[in-house]
Amino acid sequence: MALVLAAAVRNVRAFSLVQKQPVRVESTNLMRLYCSSSSTGITPETEAPPALKVRTNRILSGVQPTGSLHLGNYLGAIRQWVDFQNAPNVVDEEEGIEYQNENLFCVVDLHAITAPHDPKELSESTLASAALYLAAGIDPEKSKVFVQSHVAAHSELAWLLSCITPMNWLERMIQFKDKAKKQGESVGTGLFTYPVLMAADILLYQANKVPVGEDQRQHLELARDVVRRFNDLFGKGNAFRKRMKAAGLSSRPVFIEPEAMILKEGARIMSLTDGTNKMSKSDANDASRINVLDPPELIREKIKKCKTDAFQGIEWDNPERPEATNLLNIYAAVQPERTRQDISEEVQGLSWGEFKPLLADAIVAHLEPIQTRYAEVRADDEYLVSVLKDGANAANDIASRTLRATRVAMGFVVPE
Repeated sequence: MALVLAAAVRNVRAFSLVQKQPVRVESTNLMRLYCSSSSTGITPETEAPPALKVRTNRILSGVQPTGSLHLGNYLGAIRQWVDFQNAPNVVDEEEGIEYQNENLFCVVDLHAITAPHDPKELSESTLASAALYLAAGIDPEKSKVFVQSHVAAHSELAWLLSCITPMNWLERMIQFKDKAKKQGESVGTGLFTYPVLMAADILLYQANKVPVGEDQRQHLELARDVVRRFNDLFGKGNAFRKRMKAAGLSSRPVFIEPEAMILKEGARIMSLTDGTNKMSKSDANDASRINVLDPPELIREKIKKCKTDAFQGIEWDNPERPEATNLLNIYAAVQPERTRQDISEEVQGLSWGEFKPLLADAIVAHLEPIQTRYAEVRADDEYLVSVLKDGANAANDIASRTLRATRVAMGFVVPE
């Protein structure tokens, strides 16, 4: 399950913790230097423009380390993270503001234990997921990668927010109802309170924009409800302002309400055995998905056996042909340089027997460099551990500020 959020932080000095890259701007007008032959080098006529105000767009995202990451996780989440990471800074010349990007990507291991798990598998899956982030293009020089449980503020804030979240709010969560049916009597309270943990993940980093899929929209709405309830209970009035001032903190609301942001189209990858259901790690049938680390021969075998239909030709967006649309979406996604029209013209006269080898070859070619880089990262444990440690330190610096403000607002005695 993916969690993605973006935050706009006004006070960059207080929150900027990621290693800064050379400034890249969209316009040269605000950065042009004016020179003169005077002894000072600057005259009133050639005075440099005022410095830009800096605001930071923060992106935090994570995927559960349960089982192997599959093509849907990669195309729907991780590859978009790389786009976030590599997006240039944007300058608003009219407002005199430069928007910088700050990226944090985590392995949400606390989410993974809401269902029965094997400790050995959790440990390996956590490291494997982090290595895949790096292999897919996440650059530790531009982004921070960390393990969720390495930042204790996630767990503490989840508990604090759980204590103010009414049970009937959680009872309405559709995902809990669906997963509880599958787990039966063994279902734990962690699955019930899981949406509060997700809210804590979002609110710790002061997110105002949260890219989410449809399956997470209800959880985002819960986070918004929790913000309103917290601010109503603890975040207003003279007593609140006095507590915050005594602690040297701003008297602004502790949390801001996050808003949903739509993910890119085409990111939704469906099951190979049922084009109406999402590709999922929890599906007992491994043939239903392409795992990012599947060897080429296994990928070809899965594509050869995947579900199709009896219609002639191959086409997009026919509601009676969900498998055709899904396989074409995958074909296009692993060839991002090609247009939809180009692909449609190529495949419209093909049979499934002719198309499937082309699809398998395209997937194998796209995943090969990722698999090669993954093997290199996993072979260097010292490097991977150091990346995760640096990422956790950066994330903790941000999260601890929010957690401290939360404690003060609720009336806890906070150590100096």
